[in-house]
Amino acid sequence: MSLDQRREREKQDRRDSILDAAEQIFFTKGFEKSSMDEIARTAQLSRALLYVYFKDKAAIMRGLMLRAGEALRNRFAEAMEHSDVGAEQIEHIGRAYYRFSIEMPDYFDVLTQASTFEHLADEDDQSAALHACATQAMNMMIAALHQGVADGSLSRERVADPVMTAFYLRGALHGVIMQGSKSSEMDPTRPDLEELVDYTLQMLNQSMRP
Repeated sequence: MSLDQRREREKQDRRDSILDAAEQIFFTKGFEKSSMDEIARTAQLSRALLYVYFKDKAAIMRGLMLRAGEALRNRFAEAMEHSDVGAEQIEHIGRAYYRFSIEMPDYFDVLTQASTFEHLADEDDQSAALHACATQAMNMMIAALHQGVADGSLSRERVADPVMTAFYLRGALHGVIMQGSKSSEMDPTRPDLEELVDYTLQMLNQSMRP
C-alpha cells in the first residue's frame, strides 16, 4: 500500500468513526438534541478535526442518510440475484424492503424522514451521492418490471408504464409497513405486520400478472 493509499484509508476510517459516533447519538437522542461537541467526544476526536470532515451537524446527517441509502440499494441488488424472472425479482425486492425496515429500523426511519429534512437540499458530494443511490434502487425495480413484461411473468397491459408502476409499488408497500408498524394495542383487530406484508405483496403481484 502506497503512502497516498494509506492516507486515504486513514481518512476514510476517521470519517467512518465519526458517522459511527453520530449514529449512536442521533438514534438515541435525536438530531435536534445532539451536538457536534458530543459527536467529537464520542469519536475521540478534537472538535477542530471533526470540522475538517463535516462542516456541520446536517452534513453528518446527510452522511448517515447516504449510509442508509447504500444499505438499501445493496439489499435490492442482492434480491435481484435470486431469480431471473421479473415477477419474482419484484417480490424479492419487496421482501428485501420489508426486512430492511425490520432489521435496520433507524436507517429505514432516516430514509423515510429524508423528504422532510430541510438540510438535505444543501448541495454537497453526499447529497448528490444519495440522490444517485435512490435512483439506482428505483432503476432496479424498473428493470425488474421490464424483465417481467419481456419474460411474460407480468402483463404488458397492466405494467404499461414501468416507471409509474415502480413508484406505485414502492409507495404502496411503504404505506403498509408504516401502518402495520404502529402499535396495535388500540386496535387488536390489526393483523400481524409480516402477514400483512405477505398479503400486500401477493395482492400487488397478482394485480400485475397476465
